[in-house]
Amino acid sequence: MEKVFIEPTRTTPMVKFDPDEGLLEMKGRSSPENSIQFYQKVLDSIDEYSEHGGGEFTANIAFEYFNTSSSKCLFDVFKRVRKIEDSGREVTINWFYEEGDDDMMEAGEDYSDLLNLDFNFREIEEDDLQF
Repeated sequence: MEKVFIEPTRTTPMVKFDPDEGLLEMKGRSSPENSIQFYQKVLDSIDEYSEHGGGEFTANIAFEYFNTSSSKCLFDVFKRVRKIEDSGREVTINWFYEEGDDDMMEAGEDYSDLLNLDFNFREIEEDDLQF
């Protein structure tokens, strides 16, 4: 399994997936022209990890904004994370949102509820988006 790193742009988030560490990180803004194409590499990598990966899996997610087509792709990401958890491995999902950004917090709550996944909700100050 190979590592995935995608540099952030004005319309795409930073994505880092390290299968050796069982770590997925996504941060920034997500409004690519073709969300399915942008997220396909991430989805494929999580699928491969689900089948052949190691033990614990951690996802650190910190979006400032994502559009509707990105939200569908994120739902697909979390469906795959659910599959990892269903295989008996421990999964930790840290959902970061900016202080006062109730919409982003609620988006995380929706994913958590829809897929029956436990999220750790972390309110952060705007200049504190480091992980």
